[in-house]
Amino acid sequence: MILMLAALTGYSQDIMGKWLTEAGDAKVEIYEANGKVNGKIVWLEKGPDTKDIHNSDEKLQSRKLMGVNILSGLVKKQQKWEGGRIYNPKNGKNYKCAIWMEGNQLKVRGYLGMFYETQTWKRAQ
Repeated sequence: MILMLAALTGYSQDIMGKWLTEAGDAKVEIYEANGKVNGKIVWLEKGPDTKDIHNSDEKLQSRKLMGVNILSGLVKKQQKWEGGRIYNPKNGKNYKCAIWMEGNQLKVRGYLGMFYETQTWKRAQ
């Protein structure tokens, strides 16, 4: 029984997999590559042809958002993954980022200087 409880606790802390954003309009798949954690868009409520129209780089405004990494370069430090960046396709800006688990939810925090915003993402089916 204790072994099973330990296994469940380990799973609940596993950030890898697909997550539904707080607004419910996108799913992000979190994965590890080259020792860093990243997250790419794998589903959009507006459809797979949705473009990155708010990107500050005009050359990227015509790219599809599907498959775009919006989380990049995160490294585990104690109970958080930090030191990475998050891209917000709704305004085309990048921010410093940290993510961590609280229960079975993922907290995603973007920083701009001393200001920050935290979202709660739910594990996607």
